[in-house]
Amino acid sequence: MTMNENYVIGIDLGGTNTVIGLVDAKGHILAKDDSIKTQAHPDIEEYTDSIAAVIKRLAEDHGCVGKLEGVGVGAPMANYYTGEIVNAANLPWKGIVPLGWLIEKKTGLTTKVTNDANAAAIGEMKYGVAQGMKDFVYITLGTGVGSGIVANGQLIYGHDGFAGELGHVTAPVLEGRACGCGRTDCLETYASATGIVRTAKKWLVERETPSTLRDICMNELTSKMLFDAAMQGDKLALEIFDFTGKVLGDAFCNFIAFSAPEAIIIFGGLANAGELLLEPIRKQMNENVVFLWKDKVKVLKSSLPGADAAVLGASALGWKE
Repeated sequence: MTMNENYVIGIDLGGTNTVIGLVDAKGHILAKDDSIKTQAHPDIEEYTDSIAAVIKRLAEDHGCVGKLEGVGVGAPMANYYTGEIVNAANLPWKGIVPLGWLIEKKTGLTTKVTNDANAAAIGEMKYGVAQGMKDFVYITLGTGVGSGIVANGQLIYGHDGFAGELGHVTAPVLEGRACGCGRTDCLETYASATGIVRTAKKWLVERETPSTLRDICMNELTSKMLFDAAMQGDKLALEIFDFTGKVLGDAFCNFIAFSAPEAIIIFGGLANAGELLLEPIRKQMNENVVFLWKDKVKVLKSSLPGADAAVLGASALGWKE
């Protein structure tokens, strides 16, 4: 390690595990700790004590005492302005939790908190394929659909800190699919890993297309199984990915009209399908976008390493501006 180099802490606060990483200025994770099980800590004071203890140990073990610039946290339902987590459904603390303030109090380090998709967008801008970009939209395709919107080099947080819930815009398909948010036909009911499985289950019942997917118990079907079947040339699986890509392509037309990004970057489990998804997205998008942006907006896959992306994204918040 360079004697005068500084470091940051990135924390990925998930519903199951809390992962804490020590990160250098080049985006290298020097050490990572996943010993804290989120659900095992119903007391927020005790939970943040555990986080502070891990940060102290990582700094001591790697010669970084006095060299930490700050802490960044990516968490569900987190508000960047207040540093609070607000009514997160899959976390053990209810109501409003002053997470940023508690970590800052116990570590003495400036702590910034934002939702996980926003954190990943910042990480992509600092360490990934969005380096040098000032205008892009970042879409995470996981269990749900998350997003971060960057305009003029700044992440858009909105008036209340919750801007960028693009997974909950209305999809260009109206089948009446219920969403966990209480609405119907949100984009994530079609274009997430969960959504694509919902499409598969529906089509397996409604269509007679021969498919190896029919050999799998309906309740055991996963997006990975759909991907594997598509890669084997399964006609129904290929049609499902094509449909999902078209839904995203149409949605991207609306996102482009709003902020005129240089690129839309996708990340998450479903993004690992690569060109199976990217090709129909690009085709649908460029056939239907307003002529001003036809063939001008790139659709890219994130270059952040999957297992480390959440920690890297959160860590990018920790640097002093």
